[in-house]
Amino acid sequence: MAPSRDVSRLLEIMAALRTPGTGCPWDLQQDFASITPYTIEEAYEVADAIAHGDLSDLRDELGDLLLQVVFHARLAQEQGAFDFGGVVEAITAKMIRRHPHVFGEARDLTPDQVKALWGEIKAAEKRGKPGPQGVLGGVPLAMPALTRALKLQQKAGKVGFDWNDARAVLAKIREEIDEVEVELDAGRADLAEAELGDLMFVVVNLARHLKAEPEAALRGANAKFERRFAFIEAALAAEGRKPEQATLAEMDALWTQAKAGEKAATP
Repeated sequence: MAPSRDVSRLLEIMAALRTPGTGCPWDLQQDFASITPYTIEEAYEVADAIAHGDLSDLRDELGDLLLQVVFHARLAQEQGAFDFGGVVEAITAKMIRRHPHVFGEARDLTPDQVKALWGEIKAAEKRGKPGPQGVLGGVPLAMPALTRALKLQQKAGKVGFDWNDARAVLAKIREEIDEVEVELDAGRADLAEAELGDLMFVVVNLARHLKAEPEAALRGANAKFERRFAFIEAALAAEGRKPEQATLAEMDALWTQAKAGEKAATP
């Protein structure tokens, strides 16, 4: 079977992989739940390709993500629920419905008006679906915790349950740190973990007030940590040593050097 730019070839390949007797034993064992982790992983790999500015890699990762959509659709088709065409029909209908300023009567809307209209249409759609219908309804449980915290706070903020000053959030962060310390001093690790969760939730709120994306901010911190630790490894390697052969004080001193070098290089 030759590769093709036509999505129908991808559907044929998936059908062949899922054909009992002649298909792939691994693919035949899968169900919605078993491939969900791969779907999430592929979405992150798309984001990683974008972060690295690698458009060739982005093409490949988008293909991997599309394969996940095709896989889920095939599983649903085998159960008589829907097929890939149904997925395409559903998203095209949704995009037309949510863009009345392009495909309907509404015209000459500002970006803010478009965003508000999108929210109204989306809320109306959710009212017709099963599940929680309150202010906080509709935020997926499987969403990464930092992102889910942000979404919950955004929803609560829209109805006025919010601080009006970032400094008030800072005060709450200090309060939560104190509560973590109380539980640590008392030796109550389980309660300290719960307080740590509260602290992280409030930190996400601070990011929101600073108009920062918490996931992006943490990714930046991760990259900074990797960069500075690599400096430590390189400095020790120049002395013929590995990190495990150095003291914490030595590594901390090298960390300070790396940090100072970054600041000196910043315009």
